[in-house]
Order: sequence, then C-alpha cells, then structure tokens
Amino acid sequence: MVSKIQKFISGTDFTNALKITIAAVSPVLFFSHLGYFNIGFTIALGAFFTFPSDIPSNFKHKINGLLVTSLIIAGVNLIINLCYPYPWLFYPVLIALIFNVSMILVYGQRATMVSFSALLSLSLAFAHLNTGWEILHYSGLLFAGGLFYTFISVIFFHIKPNRYVELQMAECIRLTAKYLKLRGDLWELNSNRKAITKKQLHLQVELNVLHENIREVLISSRTKSGSSGQNRKFLLSFISLVEILELAISTSFDHNKLHQKFDGYPKALETYQNLAYNLGKSLKLLSKSIQESKAYQSEHNLIEDLHLFEDTISDYKKDLKTDSSSEEVLMLITMLHYAEKQVEKIITLERAFTANINAKDLKGRDKDIEKFIKPQYYPLSTFVENFSFSSTVFRHSLRITITVLLGYMIGKVLPLENVYWIILTIVVIMKQGFGLTNERTYHRIFGTVAGGFIAFGILYIIHDSYIISTIAIIAMLLGFSFNPSNYKIGATFITIYVVLIYGVLSPDNGNVIEYRILDTIVGAALCLLANYFLWPSWEFLSLPTYIQDAIEANRNYLKQISILYNKKGEVPTEYRLARKQAFIEIGNLMASFQRMLQEPKSKQSKLPQVYKLTVLNHSLLSSIASLGTYIQSHKTTEASEAFNVVVDKVIENLEFSINLLSKSNYNAIAAASNEDFNQRLTELKNIRAKELKQIKLIDEEAYQIKMQEAQLVIEQLVWMTSLSENIVKTTQLLMATKQETQH
Repeated sequence: MVSKIQKFISGTDFTNALKITIAAVSPVLFFSHLGYFNIGFTIALGAFFTFPSDIPSNFKHKINGLLVTSLIIAGVNLIINLCYPYPWLFYPVLIALIFNVSMILVYGQRATMVSFSALLSLSLAFAHLNTGWEILHYSGLLFAGGLFYTFISVIFFHIKPNRYVELQMAECIRLTAKYLKLRGDLWELNSNRKAITKKQLHLQVELNVLHENIREVLISSRTKSGSSGQNRKFLLSFISLVEILELAISTSFDHNKLHQKFDGYPKALETYQNLAYNLGKSLKLLSKSIQESKAYQSEHNLIEDLHLFEDTISDYKKDLKTDSSSEEVLMLITMLHYAEKQVEKIITLERAFTANINAKDLKGRDKDIEKFIKPQYYPLSTFVENFSFSSTVFRHSLRITITVLLGYMIGKVLPLENVYWIILTIVVIMKQGFGLTNERTYHRIFGTVAGGFIAFGILYIIHDSYIISTIAIIAMLLGFSFNPSNYKIGATFITIYVVLIYGVLSPDNGNVIEYRILDTIVGAALCLLANYFLWPSWEFLSLPTYIQDAIEANRNYLKQISILYNKKGEVPTEYRLARKQAFIEIGNLMASFQRMLQEPKSKQSKLPQVYKLTVLNHSLLSSIASLGTYIQSHKTTEASEAFNVVVDKVIENLEFSINLLSKSNYNAIAAASNEDFNQRLTELKNIRAKELKQIKLIDEEAYQIKMQEAQLVIEQLVWMTSLSENIVKTTQLLMATKQETQH
C-alpha cells in the first residue's frame, strides 16, 4: 500500500496536479488576504485554462505553447464579452469561434490541448459577462493567470527536468517486461494462446504511444540542446527498448510443435521458460528502481540462465545421441540465439542506468535520429485541406459547434441556473469518437452525482470554512491527479471541490448540486445524440484506411529488408524509418479496432474480417521483422534470384490488397498468376539444398550455420507468402461485405 502511494505521488499526473493546484490556489489566498478575492479568482481561472496545454516537450516548445495558450484564452474571453450585447453579431462570431478553435485539432496533440483550453475559456466566459473597461481588465487578469501558471511550470521543469522522461521510460520498461512475461506464458502446455496474443496486441498499442512520447521529447531536446550524458543515457535505453520489443515480436516459435518434439524431454522447455520469465523479471525490477529513484541492483543472473540452457542442449544431444544439425537441435539453438540477443540488449539497458554513457556506446545508432520525429510546423494548407466531410476533424468541429449552440439555447429557454455548465459539460465530454464520448458521459454523470452527495455530506457535518477550504484544495489536487488516468474518480473529486467552494462562498445556495446534475445530464444527452446523429465518425468507416496503411507499412518494411539482404552492409536510416512506421501503423490499426468495440453492436460492421486482418498484419510484421533481425545479426550468403522472386510475390500480394482497399470496383482487379512463384519457391529450396551439400563436404561448422540460415529464411518466406495470400482473401471478403452493406 505504501509503495503504491509513493508511486502515485512520484508520478507525472500528481506532479501536474500539484502545479495547477499551486497556480490556482496561491493567487486566491494572496488577493483574498488583501481584500480582492475576485482578482485572485480570475487569475486562478487563467491558470486553470492554460494548464491543459502543458504537455511534455522540450523547454522552448513548452514556453511557446503556454504563452500562445495564455493569449488565446484571454482573446476568446475578450471577443465573447465584446460581442455579447449585439445578438446580430454575437451568434455568427460564436459559431465561427467554436468551429475554428475546434479545427486546430488538425495540427496534432499540442494544438488539440490548446483548442481544449480555448473552449474551456469560451464556456466559462458566460459565467461572468462584463461591460466597459471591465472586459479588458478581466481578460488581462486571465492572461496574467496564464503567465503565472507558465512561471510555476518553468520552476517545476527546472527542479526535475528529466523526471517525465524517467517515468515514461520506467513505464515503457514495465510494459515491455509484461510483454516478455506473456511470451513466457506461451510455453505453458495448455495455454490459451489466442487470449495471450490479444493481450500482446493491446500492449503493443500502449507501447507505441509511449515510444512516440519518449521519442518526441528525447530527440527534440537533443536537436535543440545537443547531446548530453543524461540524453545519451535515455537515448541508449530507448533504442535498446525498441530493439527488445522488435526482437520479441520478430521471434515466434511453433509452441505446439515444440511440445510434441520435446514431450519426452520436458527439461528443455522448462529451462527455457524459466529463462524467458527471468528476462521479464529483470526489466520489471529495473522499472521499479527508476520509478522509486533508487539504485538498480539485478536479482537475476541472466548469463547463468543462458549457460544453464546451453548445458540443457548439450545434455539433450548426449542423452538422445542426436546430430547437431537435427531439426530438434536447430530449434533449441534458434531459441538460445534469441535469448542471447535479448540478454545482450537487457544488459545494455541495465548498464545505461548504472554506468556513465559515452557517445561511442550508441555505436552510430543515433545517426539521422532527427528524422524519426515529425517537424513541428503549422501550414495553413493543412487547415484548408481538412475543409471536407471526409475529414473527421471537420465533422467533429461542425458537431461540437451545433451542440454548444443547442446547449446555449436550451439553457436560455429552460429555467436552468447556470447555462455555462451545459456548455462546459459538452466541451469536456465530446470527443471525435462515439465510444470515448459515451464512456466519458457515464463517468461524468457518476462523478457528478457521487461527488455531490459526498460534498453535501461534508458540508452537513463540517461548518468551519477553513477546514472546508482545506478539504476543497485536497479534492482539487486529487481530482486533477486522477483525471488523466481515471476520469470517473477525477470527476468525483472535482465535483467535491466545486460544491465545497460554493459552500464556502454561498452557504445558503443549497440547490447548486441539483442544478449541476441537471446541467450535466442535459449536456451529456446532447453529446450522445450529436455523436450518434450529426455526421458520426463510426470506426468501421475509417478502418479500411488503417488496414491499408498497415499493409503499406509492412510492404515498405519488407522492401527495405530485401534491399539489405541483397546489398549487405550497414543498416540504412530508411530501413529503421520503415521499421518504425510498420510498428506504429500496426498499433494504430489495433487501436482503431479497440475503438470499434466500444461502439454500438449495429455499427460493428465486418468485425470478424477486421480482427482477422489485424492479427494477419501483426503476424506478417513478426515474420518480416524476424527476417530483418536475422540479416542484421548474421553474416548471410548472397541472395539468390529465387529469393527475390518469392519476396516480390509477397509484395505483389500486399499491393494487390492495397488496390482492393483503395478501389471500390475490386472485381476489376485481376490477381497475378502463382505458377512462376511456385516454381521459384521450389527452386529456392533446391538451390539451398545443393549449396548446403557442398558446404558440408568442406566445413561441418559452416554447414550448421548455413543450415540454420536456410531453415529460417525459407520458413519465413513460406510463412510470409501464406500470410500475404490470407490478407488478400480476407481483404476480398471485407470489400465484398462492404459492397453488400452499401446496396
């Protein structure tokens, strides 16, 4: 329990909550003491509006983002107050403001949070409308609040500049450990491999997000500030983590076959499973030490585990008097090589946190690293290109504009206490997807009701305003801490905070919770109806695009591997970029599928085909990465023409699937003949067999190495071909179903 509390307090969410709590409470206390509560409260609102845009980034981007947000929130409030007295001007300006502020989502994560801050400012502008010079005064105080929050954020940044990266790295290591643990679970005789694979796919989605976050901060900081010892440490750790995941995904074993082969010698698989579990345990322990800021000490001797498995292989050969080139021994050697490479990478990762890292430790792996992040620029063309109903951001912007207008009008017509609560609920709840909006709706209603009852219980028992204010501040801190990870709990604490503040400021206003619940229900209902009926962004409509992107990424990755196998030499930047993109697109596809599962059953169109294509693309990525990893870590023979023909056939199948997804008249696309391909696959096997016979006459050790290469390369090519053909068939079925649903 104590360790969980320590983890919570040392986490990024709690630190961010502490920043906004200090930035919001300090001006209220200070100006209240001077007798100017309203000034302090307005400055606190400015800090509150600016807070969402404070996302992790390098120092320059952080400052620029917060300053721009401060200007925008003050500007939005100024425009609303200036136009409000003139209905003929107010409504067109309100529509244009909501729509354009929502449209800046097209510029990425930071722009999304700036947009959210602006909409918060817009919704609460109706809570305190001003006239005359008060308009400028109020907007100026909001701007001052934004600047004050920026100041607090800068102080926190300099106190622990690397804490965010450390915590993200710790979480990334923890999830990677979990992934390796699941690989260990696959070695159980009667394990549910389908369920384990599904868990691995979900983990990959989470890891993709973490990789992008870490990559953005590390590489942008390095580009702006140059390479430092701390930056090198994190960069080496991150590269090692990416390689550990790639190696895990790329190395798949036929567990059923292995259990059959070693049924009479279970010691072999038991020893390996223990080694597999210890790989994950080592990473989990490292993650915990980073989380708790403690020195890392390994509890598992992975080198000893490797030697133990090597001895097991030797014992197997002796006990069963098996030849070194037998299929069973080759299988065990492949497992050993995988474990050796993982141990090497894990030791590199451990060393990054226990020793000083020099530039040479990166071994050139940071070459062209700036190409791995998207440059931050905001061209007007991106905004204009999204002015179309094909853009989900455009549809979302229209939807939220109409919903806010409806909420405002309903609040004006019906005898509701605070119209701005309806608008605020819409702004906070409404997201682009139906599933997330639906989930947040129920969580917000639950949090409002539960928080209201708890707060009124506190007010009924406690009457001291100082104690109530203290509880309100604690509730605010906890609310903002839980909000990013558990919206239901976060909404509960924030409701407690709001009601308690009302209780201190207006002790006789006992109807506040009733109006808050009513306003929340009205806003939530409008969100649900709008997301269902106003140009909804159902996931099945965009899934073909995600599938196409995943197939294209796999194709490009395979092309780079083919080039590397043919030309040999160093791994080019293009190869690493193609690998990164393939992992990202598979993660995006899985995330899209998860969002589809949150939507109504009637909108889960073609679910079996979509899931099958997700798994097939993940398996294809695994196979492609397996070939790529082997080529990088072994000195390979010259690629034969037959190899290239087979690879070209796989690429051809993938391009055929891409054409199916991009063209509505898929029947017009003719599949290529398999006759030449089948001949080449047979030829490839024959060439390899002939080469191996010649090598065996010369050198037994060389024969074993080439035998392993032949087995792996041919197996992967056969497997890739089978997967690509299944992708074509499933895509045809998917598009056929799509056409049927359209007629």
